[in-house]
Amino acid sequence: MFKVPDVDDLKEAAAAVGLALDDAAAAAYLEVGVPLTEGCRLLEELPDELPGPPAGRDGGRAPAPEENPYNAWYRVTDIRGAAGGRLAGRTVALKDNVMLAGVPMMNGTRLLEGYVAEIDATVVTRILAAGGTIAGKAHCEGMCLSGGSHTNATGPVVNPRKPGHSAGGSSSGSAVLVAAGAVDLAIGGDQGGSIRMPASFCGVVGLKPTHGLVPYTGILPLEPTLDHVGPITRTVADNALLLEVIAGADGYDSRQCAPLVHSYTAMLVGGVEGLRIGVLREGFGLPSSEPDVDGAVRAAAATLAALGARVAEVSVPLHLLAGAALAPLMLEGVLQTVLDGGGMGSGRADLYVPSLATHLHGWRARAADLPATVKVAAVLGTYVRGRYGTRLYGKATNFRRRLVAAYEEALAEVDLLLLPTTPMKATPLPAPDASLAEIMQRAFEPTTNTAPFNLTHHPAISVPCGASDGLPIGMMLVGRRFEEPTIYRAAYAFEQAGAGAPGR
Repeated sequence: MFKVPDVDDLKEAAAAVGLALDDAAAAAYLEVGVPLTEGCRLLEELPDELPGPPAGRDGGRAPAPEENPYNAWYRVTDIRGAAGGRLAGRTVALKDNVMLAGVPMMNGTRLLEGYVAEIDATVVTRILAAGGTIAGKAHCEGMCLSGGSHTNATGPVVNPRKPGHSAGGSSSGSAVLVAAGAVDLAIGGDQGGSIRMPASFCGVVGLKPTHGLVPYTGILPLEPTLDHVGPITRTVADNALLLEVIAGADGYDSRQCAPLVHSYTAMLVGGVEGLRIGVLREGFGLPSSEPDVDGAVRAAAATLAALGARVAEVSVPLHLLAGAALAPLMLEGVLQTVLDGGGMGSGRADLYVPSLATHLHGWRARAADLPATVKVAAVLGTYVRGRYGTRLYGKATNFRRRLVAAYEEALAEVDLLLLPTTPMKATPLPAPDASLAEIMQRAFEPTTNTAPFNLTHHPAISVPCGASDGLPIGMMLVGRRFEEPTIYRAAYAFEQAGAGAPGR
């Protein structure tokens, strides 16, 4: 029920915006304010205008310990799709920032514990229509703000290839469940590499599609200009299949502007003969790079050359500056979209879920429940916004165009860029008593090569290209916007040549 303000309410609200109202001034504000708030009162009495929830669905169950050796599951379900379809008989895990009507979600944080979504995300609707079975919700990192797998409120998600090591984040559980064979396919989300980093660390295939190709409707965002959702699978063919099911406009998501959709599975074959692949110089030899990772990815480039691709080194110096632009976008996104924006943000003609905003309202009273990475982002974001307003957000957005132009110039000379997905293999998980510095380092050190393409919206895939010390190594292929078929064709040819992850 909407409360019409009184004099004391307006005095308190005025103080919050830096105004001091005496009784007379507050009464004057009230006189003009009550008619203005009448629309709010009337709107509160109207329905939320959401699609009706599916009938007869239960909320699933918490997994038994023996079902969850890697802490990858949050919730186990058995939601069957259509009787037939392209995903018939296939099981799918959803990252736990994806809404599944009637099923609890926590997005990796105690702040959301107990929240139950009222709608299915568009990707869920499409998976079920294609005959897939939703096997459950996969743990993700706390509010999706980590490239490691140590920030979930229930404890770390463990790499199945080598226990004690990170699974990557923030789609940690999704990659683990695919790598461990617990599900056939999974949905991940990616704002700085959060599909590709866990795919690299766990030795599976993860695609960040072109921005807007797959609708983000019904998925908790971080920053609308960075939000991507895409498939995590064991094979390139499965990846193309799942993308084919979930891609395309849905009429809700304003991130989408006439996305160009292809028949991805029909375009896998053809090989790489004559394909121009540029080995991105700035993706190698970084301060955090491990020599065996660089070596394996260069060997993968040589394999593609042996298959007939024309491989040469290219340079995009701005690649190394992308992190500077990402920081203010992410800080403002955490504040404006995730926290103050009630988990969905504002300013877009999307499908909003008012119950989510209600659940997150007053988050400052529960700030102690925030993940460590989000606490740091909230404090720093508040400092930057308080001192500089949104000036740096604007500068970062303007810089994005120069970064796009730099990659586009390189992609005018080659068809794909090739570089390590992550400069390092999966790192050891921080100990329970790890310092804040170590928690933050492990959260953001894998993002160097992945994050630039969230800024520029280019599609990028991580494909296993070998292993060292029992840990997988990922190769990333980046293409022009909406040219996922070219990426898949090269990735499929490489995969069919016999390279891959342990346990494939």
